[in-house]
Amino acid sequence: MIYPVILSGGGGTRLWPLSRTSFPKQLLSPLGGPSLLQQTALRVKSSQFSNPSVICHENLRFLVQEQLKDKAVFPEKIVLEPYARNTAAAIAIGCFLQENKENIVLFMPADHVIKNQDLFQEKILLAQKIAEQEDKIILFGIPPYFPSSAYGYIKTEKPKTISSPLFLEIESFIEKPSLEKAQNLIKEGNCFWNSGIFLSRADVMLAEIKKWAPLVYEASKMAFENSKKDLDFLRIDASSFEKSPNLSIDYAVMEKTDKCLLIETDMGWSDVGSWKSVWDLSAKDDVGNAFVGDVLSQKASNCYVRSDGLLVSLVGVNNIAVIASSDSVLVADLNATEDIKEIAIQLKDHKRAEADYHKRVYRPWGYYQSVDMGEKFQVKRLMIKPKCRTSVQTHQHRSEHWIVVSGIARVLKGKHTEDIYENESIYLPQGILHRVENPGETELHIIEVQSGNYLGEDDIVRYEDDYGRHSDTVKE
Repeated sequence: MIYPVILSGGGGTRLWPLSRTSFPKQLLSPLGGPSLLQQTALRVKSSQFSNPSVICHENLRFLVQEQLKDKAVFPEKIVLEPYARNTAAAIAIGCFLQENKENIVLFMPADHVIKNQDLFQEKILLAQKIAEQEDKIILFGIPPYFPSSAYGYIKTEKPKTISSPLFLEIESFIEKPSLEKAQNLIKEGNCFWNSGIFLSRADVMLAEIKKWAPLVYEASKMAFENSKKDLDFLRIDASSFEKSPNLSIDYAVMEKTDKCLLIETDMGWSDVGSWKSVWDLSAKDDVGNAFVGDVLSQKASNCYVRSDGLLVSLVGVNNIAVIASSDSVLVADLNATEDIKEIAIQLKDHKRAEADYHKRVYRPWGYYQSVDMGEKFQVKRLMIKPKCRTSVQTHQHRSEHWIVVSGIARVLKGKHTEDIYENESIYLPQGILHRVENPGETELHIIEVQSGNYLGEDDIVRYEDDYGRHSDTVKE
């Protein structure tokens, strides 16, 4: 049996404006169909694998849980990180999760595409045999399809014959070389892209982390030992985890250990790390265009356009990416889309909401979507899922009008509860205790009109909540 651990970190910068901090790349479906997280989980949904464990940021827990549930994937555990501490700490936590430290653990990023699923499983099973026989960490290397400065490279030695000629000794790691160096590496041969996928026994991985990154090991161990169950989640201890250095597993361990082997795996892999990567993977017309959404073009070629509602028109342009979301438009040279993360950094530096949120923001009870905003007012659309409800809460600075568009709203107002039907409304004055519940079997849709001197999302005090959210944690 192989025990998958899905690493669902990521800051939501590489596929901006579709990816945001609150809705990062692994939750998107850049090629249509299941999200990248769902694809990753379905990849190991077979008899050779246990149910996967998932490690994600605590603010993404309900989205991760819901996406997996939609595909009938029921994780062994969903582990909540209070802070991003990179892959070394996450992998250590994944090892501590194993009750039997001799378990064979497969560590996988949540946001990759693998086209050849059969070959993926075949190579995983080959790696399992080596990991069972020897104290080795198996890394899955991808033959480079083209020179790229966006990927890490692994230089290998001659085939290791004592175990299998399929497994190669690692000579060195090269982290995102220049394009010229990448070209030279490919010419020299014996080099592979680093997929970030690893397989080993839990005790072998932990021993190497303890040897080469003892601070990561100790912080992760304490964070796990002091973890607490929170609804369906495992919340690791924040004060312990905060002490872990922010290190990748490559830098912390793989570049130093002598226990790592590489297996070549030409399985149609991509980390979908840019809009250029999405274009590469997309079906195209006879002039190289890939369009998603409402798009018109005239004398345009080799373009990627994606629109979530706006009409996008192209005339006489080549080799560009245009991404139009509900609140932002990105226009970039297709070959420069690796640099989009710099725009996301600027947005964060200027405290722009577009770095973190879409106009539609998901909550465990449904979502809200900003429709209009001006001085002292904001209009939102609320959707409450069947049999779900918001927290019992108050707002200090704003009042609210709710108009029911469809469904039945069961509203707590002060000490009284009443049902509000379609085309009816209710007024909630500033400071009053309130909650809305959907008692029905279909979605409840409400138009909310807020008015007041301050309309920020942090103007909320929660008194009771079905989802364990605290009143001082406004991004949950």
